[in-house]
Amino acid sequence: MIAFFAKLFIKDRENTDLPAVRTAYGTLCGVAGIFLNLLLFACKLFAGLVSGAISILSDAFNNFMDAASSVITLIGFRLSAQKADKDHPFGHGRMEYLAGLLVSLLILLVGFELGKSSVEKIFHPEEVTFSVTAVVILVLSVGVKLYMALYNFRIGKKIGSASLKATGTDSLSDCIATGTVLACLLISRFSGVQLDAYCGLAVSGFILFSGLRAAKETVDPLLGKAPDRDFIDKITAIVFSNPCVSGIHDLVVHDYGPGRTMISLHAEVPADADILEMHDAIDRIEKELRDALHCDAVIHMDPIATDDEAVHALRVQVEKLLCEIHCGITIHDFRMVVGNTHTNLIFDAVIPYDCKESDKEMKQRIGEKISTLDPNYFAVVEIDRSYV
Repeated sequence: MIAFFAKLFIKDRENTDLPAVRTAYGTLCGVAGIFLNLLLFACKLFAGLVSGAISILSDAFNNFMDAASSVITLIGFRLSAQKADKDHPFGHGRMEYLAGLLVSLLILLVGFELGKSSVEKIFHPEEVTFSVTAVVILVLSVGVKLYMALYNFRIGKKIGSASLKATGTDSLSDCIATGTVLACLLISRFSGVQLDAYCGLAVSGFILFSGLRAAKETVDPLLGKAPDRDFIDKITAIVFSNPCVSGIHDLVVHDYGPGRTMISLHAEVPADADILEMHDAIDRIEKELRDALHCDAVIHMDPIATDDEAVHALRVQVEKLLCEIHCGITIHDFRMVVGNTHTNLIFDAVIPYDCKESDKEMKQRIGEKISTLDPNYFAVVEIDRSYV
């Protein structure tokens, strides 16, 4: 159904990097979610009232909350599609993350309320009436929710949407929850053991777990998680495709919402090259990054000595020494300044996050390692942390 309507209403549907296409997919999924969840709510409400099962009634209101979640997802996509303005020069793309977070909070609310009602039912049990109609409705509900989970995950992955992935997680949890309710209803019918309240409690625990997992997926980009390795590899491949660049460092990916990414990095170029030629080369790299990855790029040129064999050999020695501290340490902007009494080795050291030493401790350890090469070598080190 979703694929059919996508072909019918979404132009350039394969070009998911375009904000308009992402918004169209989000709108389509949101409208479908609202319709299907309201339909399931009405059917389960009827089945719950007929059977008197609190687990079915709770599941019904869970679907009602899912419809509300779909409304929020729909609003989030519409708001995130707004153009940049003077107050928000980077656009409104993170509204989609906020919508996903709100959906996650609704999942947690439903899980809590279902658990609360189930505990009350344990202490104050009521008889549940078996109904074939309720069984049929629950079976159909499992199929519908499974379909909703699949299309939300598929479209969420296709357009890189955290909020649709959160909605897919919610649909999958509903599918399992409804299946559990159905199983308990059948067990109660044929064994006489009343499991309605305990079933509701188990379902609430699963919903709470799913809500926490979905919340993490939406909070991570808001906090500024590291970009995907594949994206970093594409950036480095484009930058190094220009022969004038001998190294890159201080790469930062700024995420302002899906389709709204900015890149900044330092590119090492020969110090003796013509500055206008290097500037033109950097401009071409920025344009290629923009065209290939649909992002804005800002590149700072770092001139380095590429023809000094002594400096290069010394840098290799320093890199080997620092591997004895941690194999993940890298250096850049390496320079050697020779004085009358000592020689300064000046460089930046990028320290992995799993190194627990403070910056001060790392500087001291690096200085001690450098002095083993020559007592007259002094390390002038700037400690960096990687953003990728």
